Amino acid sequence: MSQPTVLAAEPAADPESAPQSGGRTRLVEIVVPVYNEEHILEDSVRRLHAYLAETFPYRFTITVADNASTDATWQVATGLAAEIPEVRAVHLDQKGRGRALRQVWSSSDADVVSYMDVDLSTGLDAFLPLVAPLLSGHSDLAIGSRLHRGSAVVRGPKREFISRTYNLMLRTTMAAKFSDAQCGFKAARTDVVKALLGSVEDQTWFFDTELLLLAERSGLRIHEVPVDWVDDPDSRVDIVRTVKDDLKGMWRVARKTLSGATRLPVPPRVQQAQLPPAMRWQLSSFAVIGVISTLAYLALYLILRQLSPAVLANAVALFTTAIANTAANRRFTFGVTGTRDALKHQVEGGIAFVIGLVLSTVTLAVVKVAAPGASHVVELAALVGANALSTVVRFLLMRVWVFNPKRQARRHAASSSHNQELNH
Repeated sequence: MSQPTVLAAEPAADPESAPQSGGRTRLVEIVVPVYNEEHILEDSVRRLHAYLAETFPYRFTITVADNASTDATWQVATGLAAEIPEVRAVHLDQKGRGRALRQVWSSSDADVVSYMDVDLSTGLDAFLPLVAPLLSGHSDLAIGSRLHRGSAVVRGPKREFISRTYNLMLRTTMAAKFSDAQCGFKAARTDVVKALLGSVEDQTWFFDTELLLLAERSGLRIHEVPVDWVDDPDSRVDIVRTVKDDLKGMWRVARKTLSGATRLPVPPRVQQAQLPPAMRWQLSSFAVIGVISTLAYLALYLILRQLSPAVLANAVALFTTAIANTAANRRFTFGVTGTRDALKHQVEGGIAFVIGLVLSTVTLAVVKVAAPGASHVVELAALVGANALSTVVRFLLMRVWVFNPKRQARRHAASSSHNQELNH
């Protein structure tokens, strides 16, 4: 792989006016990944630079990372780098936002690295609150969240629904605690990022999510800030392809988590905090089975949808995968083997199926009213969100009731006592 082309001017810093920490000036690097953005790049970089120069109390570098653009993006980027001391340009021969961030962040000498989308959809007033906890050492990574209750977001219903569905799936199937994985407004301590990058595989849109999941599983602190965000009507993201790639990425991370491949050194403060007995294994196993069940459900629904109405296709696909899901969790997540009580467990687990069926049926009805003639992809996205919510209910039911160890022990004791009475 060829080395990236880098063009930068000498940084113009005023050490006397910049905040000091430990006798040295703090530096923040802002990466702006671009692909064929000649039409907005210059205006966005100038606006970002003017804002930071006027309001930001730390030294900064703006790095334009060109992802193999085929228009005049690279020429615009190099022109800006030649003119503005705090701007530099990096050119990569291959596309991929994750690839660009990996390249720039891994070689950065800044204290904190960050990135934002070139359209500046996120309000810049949130940038200092984003990086401040990282510079103070309180947090390890920081993300802007459009789903925070303090955020102000303007975007179309389709993108809003898909975003909320995706993040709900992360919380339910991957046990993620952060609220918004996709907002193009993130930052991290450079030493933390460099430690994580070797374990992050994705080079495109799932890069952010994989980095956050890995950080969370390593016990790192992720700070969230509410943002003002306005949708870019010129966005060229292929939503269907991105959803497929995200599902593949979730499966890969879940598999690595289950095998222990994502384990990194944990900060001392985390070593004292332990999950309840068996919870760590149960969450990992449940997540893997959940991803497999979701993929099976999606495939089965799409096949049945060609032959039957949405409600019937959903019911059959949900019923089939629910039986398989309960059986798999019974064996692998909660360690219950043999045929004893297997039917009873299926009946009890059927409550989660009923809840999921009600939620998904109502969701389909809402989609039909809100978007008559919606495509199968839109239906599917709506159903994924509904089923993600029912997944939370399923895990709680299974852990607290169906496969609760105390309940199993009481049932076994009662059975043993009954057998002894019969023998006498």
